[in-house]
Amino acid sequence: MRTKRLLTRLDRVFARLDREPERPAHIDVPVMNRHRVVLFTATLAFYVAIVWAVVITSWLVRLDWQVMFFRPYQQWPEIHAFLDYYVVLGQRGPTAVMVTAWLGWRSWRQHTLRPLLTLAASLLLLNITVGAAKIGMGRLGPHYATTIGSNEMGLGGDIFPSGHTANAVVTWGILAYLASTPQARRWLSAISAVVSLGVGLTTVYLGTHWLSDVVLGWAAGLLILLALPWFEPLIARAEVWIFALRDSWRARRARTAPEPAGSPAPAPVGAPVMVTQPTSVEGDMPARETAAPRAPVTLAPGPHTTRSERTPVTPVGSRRPPQPDRVPRTTTTNPSTRPVTGP
Repeated sequence: MRTKRLLTRLDRVFARLDREPERPAHIDVPVMNRHRVVLFTATLAFYVAIVWAVVITSWLVRLDWQVMFFRPYQQWPEIHAFLDYYVVLGQRGPTAVMVTAWLGWRSWRQHTLRPLLTLAASLLLLNITVGAAKIGMGRLGPHYATTIGSNEMGLGGDIFPSGHTANAVVTWGILAYLASTPQARRWLSAISAVVSLGVGLTTVYLGTHWLSDVVLGWAAGLLILLALPWFEPLIARAEVWIFALRDSWRARRARTAPEPAGSPAPAPVGAPVMVTQPTSVEGDMPARETAAPRAPVTLAPGPHTTRSERTPVTPVGSRRPPQPDRVPRTTTTNPSTRPVTGP
């Protein structure tokens, strides 16, 4: 009796994905066309210009100090509690969990791992590029500034560019990047732009970032979204590699899986002896041509004796039941010896 193997949750997820291994035809993968290259180049030039304006302590640094002295959190204290919660939309952990849940459902419905792998690639690029810029420039925030009017660069800080702003641009903008229709892409682009703009201005209101930090964070996040088409071939290869790894893991687990309950006991130690029907030789009676071939006989392992070596077994006595009115036979055939039954 064969029992059905119970599927784990991971097996059910991959079984759902295996139902349609190819990506749906109506979902286009963005490519690095000329328009996107121009936007990427312009955004990169803007990024470099902001950094240079802060390094030389230009009018942008003076604007940073003016906004800091304005203290928006003191001008509008009634919205402080709301913005304390709103700024969470730019924090790495909560936004990653929310967007991962949505894209995980998208992966389930579209039978592909591309949404989740694209999000992972974008967050990896965000951590590398923005983290390296923060550490490399070492700018202090408004609450830790030491000299009025200075750019506060190279003092061991980590707020330039704004991580909250860049994270909001990437995590919410990835939804527009992965949209399946042009209309959905336009709506999601507008929503992500409003959310990231609000998160950046909220950090300025709370006094945790300079205004130039927020502007550079917008540019840093946009650069990652514009550069994602260059990583699409790598994402596709990663998806193929994950499914190949899954298949090898399944095969290895099938080889090492225990026998299910109710299966027959294993054969005894020793190879079984296969006995086949002997072929006819010259002089023997030819075999019937219409007879069906016999299946080979399997004998248990061990020494076997031939039929001539076995002790013959003969029955003792008559095999018929006893009959009282029956006269036993005699060895003679003389009719005079027969009993007379009539006059």
